Amino acid sequence: MKHLYLSKVALTSPMELGDISKLDELNNMIAKRIIPTHLSYDMLPRDFKEKKCKVIYIIRNPKDTAVSLYHYYRDNPNLPTIEAWSTYLHMFLHGEVVCGSWFDHVLSWEEHKNETGALFLHYESMKKDPFQSVRRICTYLGINLHENEIHEICKKTSFSEMKNSVEKENSDPNQTVCALTSSKKLVFRKGTVGEWKHYFTNKQNRLFDEMYNRKMHSSSLAKNLHYEN
Repeated sequence: MKHLYLSKVALTSPMELGDISKLDELNNMIAKRIIPTHLSYDMLPRDFKEKKCKVIYIIRNPKDTAVSLYHYYRDNPNLPTIEAWSTYLHMFLHGEVVCGSWFDHVLSWEEHKNETGALFLHYESMKKDPFQSVRRICTYLGINLHENEIHEICKKTSFSEMKNSVEKENSDPNQTVCALTSSKKLVFRKGTVGEWKHYFTNKQNRLFDEMYNRKMHSSSLAKNLHYEN
């Protein structure tokens, strides 16, 4: 997002549940503000909805999301210790993890998609065709960039480039992408598609699919999810 604008933009620290101080931070910024958050639609401040702020909502398939969050739990000392994958998966399926239920989160945003005018992007599509994804974001935000500029942004913001940059830089608690840790190394692990297949047993996969089909059967967003490389 920061690479898209020629004028100055401010990337705020994540706005998450319960941290009122972040609202004061936003009020003191005069530049365009890019605000990362994991909040569901119902948890957004009222002003965000009334002012029709631009929203880009990224969806990752829930099986890979579960695996990613599992490792985040295991490596983050600020979260409860979880040793067994089976124990964690039960928690994930029942929304007993940070950010709550993946199913309810996606549905809360989809329910209000006409009100927000949000741009919905799928993580897997962004990985497969970053150029088209950046171009969609530019169109949504009314930004005109040449093709060579978009290609350069795609290069700078690839998962490998971002991870390499994080490995080289010192941790700055004021420039984090997660409210639960100042260590960006916890955020960039593999970023691959389809890793869930190395964790789910056949029984776990069947139970997951049953809950997914039950909760997401009417979701149009869910129909565009991809689980393969």
